Amino acid sequence: MMRTSTTIEASGGTWRETVDYVTEAEKLGLDICWVAEAWGSEAPSPLGYLAARTQRMLLGSGIIQLGTRTPMAIARAAITLSNISEGRFLLGLGPSGPQVIEGLHGVPFARPLARMRETVEILRCAATGEKVSYAGREFTLPLPGGEARPMRLSMRAEHDIPVYLATLSPKMLELTGRIADGWLGTSFVPEGAKEAYFDHLDKGLAAAGRTRADLDICQGAEVAFAADEEALRVMIAGRKKELAFSLGGMGSAGTNFYNQAYSRQGWAAIAAEVGERWQAGDRAAAAALITDEMVLATTLIGTEDMVRERLRVWRNAGVDTVRLYPAGDTLDARLTTLGRALDLVRATD
Repeated sequence: MMRTSTTIEASGGTWRETVDYVTEAEKLGLDICWVAEAWGSEAPSPLGYLAARTQRMLLGSGIIQLGTRTPMAIARAAITLSNISEGRFLLGLGPSGPQVIEGLHGVPFARPLARMRETVEILRCAATGEKVSYAGREFTLPLPGGEARPMRLSMRAEHDIPVYLATLSPKMLELTGRIADGWLGTSFVPEGAKEAYFDHLDKGLAAAGRTRADLDICQGAEVAFAADEEALRVMIAGRKKELAFSLGGMGSAGTNFYNQAYSRQGWAAIAAEVGERWQAGDRAAAAALITDEMVLATTLIGTEDMVRERLRVWRNAGVDTVRLYPAGDTLDARLTTLGRALDLVRATD
């Protein structure tokens, strides 16, 4: 049976309601809660708070952005969160994109592949409690030419810290297969996942002497239940606006990994035009280009029978953990949607 998870952001609505959502989701039997950081709140602080308010649920950073912290700062946060949660922490890392990394943080986005690999190597070394001495292309510890000698942290990880990478490009997917414990995917179309994603993940797994069983495939999508065809049309229309933003606004004019992911899965012409319209400021025209097929292929939206069947397709495609974004205008509505989705996931076997 697939595991279940959700994602929250500390700046998404009131914090008290967000905490209520997470604690109630745990009571419903949800397995994992991921905490995002986009261009609002950061992840480690709310994760520490949630560690004290939950008992069983795993908690993950979904994701900590490379470039916003040094590898050792990421390592210290990960070890701290793992220790205080008594081993319930999952470290999710992602490269983000040039708009956030360069626009907000003023650091170069260049060479994310090397930075990701070296960051994971450094944090795994730091977690052992050994002295850290590292010479890479992007990072060298201690700083060459200075007065410092190799140091060890005054703490070590008391539990294993699974590393999940949020990646979309072929080379980053291959790296995920080589070094990660899990893959945080998005823009996922199960019918085209082999060529777009799994072939690259499997190449990395094989190079490291591993198999798919060594990698948790965690995929996310909005879940919403429509009572009839009219309600479904309204849901699809609303999702088209969000998808147009992903293809046109989630990145820079030259670098948008979501746009590239949809392009690799059969919608290259539409994705390119959506990007152009969005960047030109014509948001309505961009949304109008999104097809019903694009929405239904990458979400869990529909009647209960449609969502149930779609979950079976996801499971058969190789998804191990489904990440649910339940629709609803109120806390109760979101929890109701989540509860219905959890029941369907449990019934997929």
